[in-house]
Amino acid sequence: MRIKKLLVAVSLTTGSLLPSLTQAQNNSVIAVQVNKPIADVQPTMWGVFFEDINLGADGGIYAELVKNRSFEFYQPLMGWKVTQNKFNEGSVLVVNREEKNTNNPRFIRITKDAAADTLGISNEGFRGMGIKKGLRYDFSVLYRQQTPGLTMHAELVSTAGKVIGSTTLQPSAGNGDWSKAAVSFNATDTSLKASFNIWFEGTGKIDLDMISLFPEDTWKKRPGGMRADMIQLLADMKPGFIRFPGGCIVEGHELSTRYQWKKTIGPVEERQLSINRWNGEFAHRPTPDYFQTFGLGFFEYFQLAEDIGAAPLPILNCGMACQFNTAEVIPIDQLDPYVQDALDLIEFANGDATTQWGKVRTQMGHPAPFNLKMMGVGNENWGPQYVERLKIFSKAIKARYPDFKLVNSSGTDPNGDRFDYLNGELRKMNADIIDEHYYRRPEWFLANAARYDNYPRNASKIFAGEYAAQSDKTVSIDNRNNTETAIAEAAFMTGLERNAAVVNMASYAPLFAHIDGWQWTPDLIWVNNLQSYGTPNYYVQKLYSTNKGTNVVPALMEGKSVSGQDSLYVSAVTDKNTNDVIIKVVNASAKPINKAITINGVKKLNPAATVTVLKGNSVLDVNSFANPEAVSPATSAVQLKGNKLAASLPAYSFSVYRIGMK
Repeated sequence: MRIKKLLVAVSLTTGSLLPSLTQAQNNSVIAVQVNKPIADVQPTMWGVFFEDINLGADGGIYAELVKNRSFEFYQPLMGWKVTQNKFNEGSVLVVNREEKNTNNPRFIRITKDAAADTLGISNEGFRGMGIKKGLRYDFSVLYRQQTPGLTMHAELVSTAGKVIGSTTLQPSAGNGDWSKAAVSFNATDTSLKASFNIWFEGTGKIDLDMISLFPEDTWKKRPGGMRADMIQLLADMKPGFIRFPGGCIVEGHELSTRYQWKKTIGPVEERQLSINRWNGEFAHRPTPDYFQTFGLGFFEYFQLAEDIGAAPLPILNCGMACQFNTAEVIPIDQLDPYVQDALDLIEFANGDATTQWGKVRTQMGHPAPFNLKMMGVGNENWGPQYVERLKIFSKAIKARYPDFKLVNSSGTDPNGDRFDYLNGELRKMNADIIDEHYYRRPEWFLANAARYDNYPRNASKIFAGEYAAQSDKTVSIDNRNNTETAIAEAAFMTGLERNAAVVNMASYAPLFAHIDGWQWTPDLIWVNNLQSYGTPNYYVQKLYSTNKGTNVVPALMEGKSVSGQDSLYVSAVTDKNTNDVIIKVVNASAKPINKAITINGVKKLNPAATVTVLKGNSVLDVNSFANPEAVSPATSAVQLKGNKLAASLPAYSFSVYRIGMK
């Protein structure tokens, strides 16, 4: 059944925080000319940027519940406790087999000599383990029996000390080689911060590694997969791309801790753990237990992009560590392995089974190519040393893949000497895409909505790669995802959309934050061990990405683009797939505005319409676990008269009008 085309108005109605404006109702009309398209909207226009910050991967979208499952943290038993009724020296030993396995050298050896003794180990999870009543949990372990005779009892324990799920695992006799055992059980209760205990019955000696616990309800029910509720929030946005594996973690604190994609593929137990560069970055949020196990690696990132219909955008290290930390660089004459990593990644993503790296992808279960078309070289690097290395990467990649697009860094800020230098050098190089970042106060976003109006149309394209309005200041623990910041971002995004001839991609950052494990705020989506919710900023992003359209059309007031006149910000697109015109309007003032909008250049419009309102009682309003839909949409009916729309724009509001053209 075909549903009537709707006119949708989405408003964020709020109280007052931005400067109040005393204004008369301006009678100027917003005129939209749908038959005069001025630019194509790229399928990649609105996307998402994932970084393993704020427990985004381990403890976040990667659904593993056991922390430090392979004992590779710099403190091998971090996250674990040994429980026993009497101390026995050597009952739990950490053994290092580095000469035999450099990727996963450590394991633990359990020795129990007296059957009457009690001996066990307990894992605290990532700020606890979120357990759901009635859900199946899959326990697995790699083991090697030294002396048979031990039985393993596994149990989930709530914060109240109640056992809420248990099972028994009896290792087979074995032949002294490593084996994998797995068993499943159901939880009998729900707990936000449970722990996982393993206790040993009998006597004997056994080696253990890769102790793992996953819920059954992963995304697409994949064993060892991703947390479904978090991925669903991304899928609901219908993003055009997903950038991964992040920003600063690509660079690393120093080059030895940079992100290396080849260490993140293949069997999970053979992927080499690395410290997360956010582990000790901020004194106000120390996170000494923050590591990357790479159960979520490049294969899984590509698979995720495919799952949610997004183009993959990997970012690779360019031979430079984070310049805010060590500013370490690899000498130019030693850069070849870094360049080769980039070439090999394209082959891994796109090559067939006859190629070296295409064969690896095929063996991992994905014979079809991932259709990779672009890549970032460097994250937020700057200076002549970056340009020198970028030129080497660009020459090598373009020589083999001339149509492949490269994203290049313009540094950390949207202006200043650093930006001016890079912008000039990149344009001399005819860079495909220049990545610009802006973490600024809401006022900056309002003042810069026309930033790209005068950028050259036929030169390098822009990726608004990281942006978020800061309610307090950048790197402040007091930043909040409130309706003030969401409105400012929505206004700025009208300028991005209006200039789609220049801006081909945009993504808010960071994406996820764990309420008990964040290092940076604000963030688009907040989670705990059981729940997740979108912020007002999330709804703004979702409204843009699900109302993307295909062609920009003029939306003028008194013959000019609307970028702050009467505190209004406007952009418009048509969608040739649905035959709709989509108009986005932001009222950034403290007063409601009634404004006439005319839609010209079409014979007939569908008069049936609805109004969907996102409202808060104040610009300080935020969503929360207690009230995840405090700022959430409500729908009612409206009517279009001929080609005219009487738009009622609440104070501090973002409205999206979707009109069917007959």
